[in-house]
Amino acid sequence: MSAAEVGARFAKLGGVFVTPPETIAERLARVRALVFDWDGVFNAGAKGEGAASTFTEADSMGTNLLRYALWQAHGEQLPYCAVITGVDNPSARSFVRREHFHALLYNVKDKGAALADVCARQGLEPREVACVFDDVNDLAMAAACGVRVLVRRDASPLLLDYAVRRGLADYVTGLPPDRGAVREAAELMLGLAGAFERVVASRVAFDADYRRYFEARQAQRAELLDRAPR
Repeated sequence: MSAAEVGARFAKLGGVFVTPPETIAERLARVRALVFDWDGVFNAGAKGEGAASTFTEADSMGTNLLRYALWQAHGEQLPYCAVITGVDNPSARSFVRREHFHALLYNVKDKGAALADVCARQGLEPREVACVFDDVNDLAMAAACGVRVLVRRDASPLLLDYAVRRGLADYVTGLPPDRGAVREAAELMLGLAGAFERVVASRVAFDADYRRYFEARQAQRAELLDRAPR
């Protein structure tokens, strides 16, 4: 499926391409890292005393397939993968540990600085990072990344306009966070990278390539990094 055909499929879903699909596909070729906000991305961001936020298995599978595609694309090297969030959240901790992400950065007040620190530590250029985000405190991070997916929230039309005018998003999801926005973002990137059919067939077969990736993924232990100002 061509980038234009993938784009048409996601536009039908309600997604908005700020950057043409073909250009996003070109940028994805150099992506070696993934960063996600947590609240408003994996869940709707609802809070309450004693209440923890959630995630879905569909979103989890999306991140796994996307990491597998990047592992294949870059010489069987695991892509750096992190959640960067403004608060300490038990569900985020559980997710990054279960999914064997590289890190959870929490209590982050300046996400642009946090991304710069990640890039310096991992030997990455910001343009090699794809991010999925949803709100004002993510914009400095999004400004630096090579591929930026903004999760839809219909209550924030001015924020959407701001991000679009200033070139801070490449794609706006058709679905909100509580209806699978992370899965949408992952499948979009898989489709534009031309990897969807291949990685799904490999995962279904649980073939030798997927087993090597899965063993490498399972060996990765997540760092929990408190970025609260001292």
